[in-house]
Amino acid sequence: MTTEPDDLHQRIRREILDNLDEELELELEETVGPGAGNAKSSSPDHAFRQTYFRELFRLQSELVKLQDWVVKTGKKIVIIFEGRDAAGKGGVIKRISQRMNPRVCRVAALPAPNSRERTQWYFQRYVAHLPAAGEIVLFDRSWYNRAGVERVMGFCSVEEYGQFFNDVPEFEKMLVRSGIQLIKYWFSITDAEQEFRFNARIQDPLKQWKLSPMDLESRTRWEDYTKAKEVMLERTSIPEAPWRVVHAVDKKKARLNCIAHLLSQVPYEAVPHAPITLPARIHHPDYHRHDVPKEMWVPEVY
Repeated sequence: MTTEPDDLHQRIRREILDNLDEELELELEETVGPGAGNAKSSSPDHAFRQTYFRELFRLQSELVKLQDWVVKTGKKIVIIFEGRDAAGKGGVIKRISQRMNPRVCRVAALPAPNSRERTQWYFQRYVAHLPAAGEIVLFDRSWYNRAGVERVMGFCSVEEYGQFFNDVPEFEKMLVRSGIQLIKYWFSITDAEQEFRFNARIQDPLKQWKLSPMDLESRTRWEDYTKAKEVMLERTSIPEAPWRVVHAVDKKKARLNCIAHLLSQVPYEAVPHAPITLPARIHHPDYHRHDVPKEMWVPEVY
């Protein structure tokens, strides 16, 4: 993809604005409400951002209802997010978990296995993170590392790779039989979009930490990752846990589409709650609040 310098500058500027949007979503809700943005503007970008925030807040309110239903019914849900580096997995995971109770909805993002874990049954370290009744677990990458990065980068043998494809359908069927609902998403972006996002990260000091040597190496092996992904989707999409592919070139649309689809996969219902009444504070005449020592206060710089 050939991009003129001015166009590239504008795209990177929009990318950084998108990143700021990520950090400001909570503040925007608090200051302008679910309408998200009262400033007058006729630009298409501004109009879509208003729509995006409005829909995001609406979908997140449904996720809270889903959470309440999962707790009440004791359901167990696992959601797997896979895709190339910079495909937007972390962004959608953040939006899903943003307003949910971390004791109910938690994220599992496992590092590379240590020397002990490499000698275990391959799925063993993932099993420890599976949900109990009334829990939702979001896997930011998963046991499918073996079908992707481990295969492409040579971190597993040909025999281990083949054994994985023999084992994973049975492993996932076992999870489903145990009462876990397993939902799997692959975030799909183009070669040009990944290149752009990597370049944007290079220019954004707040995002540079996301670029690892492994990410940079993945750019040179795009076709190898494509082949590995195609084999993975073909051999591990089973009726009990099919793969769903998210068009992820537009990050905001991808988030909304993924969350909307997730909600459609679970037959949740609103859980009625008794009205909450704030009890009156009890005052005791002999209670006196002690002053905090001056040296304990955090300096009020702002």
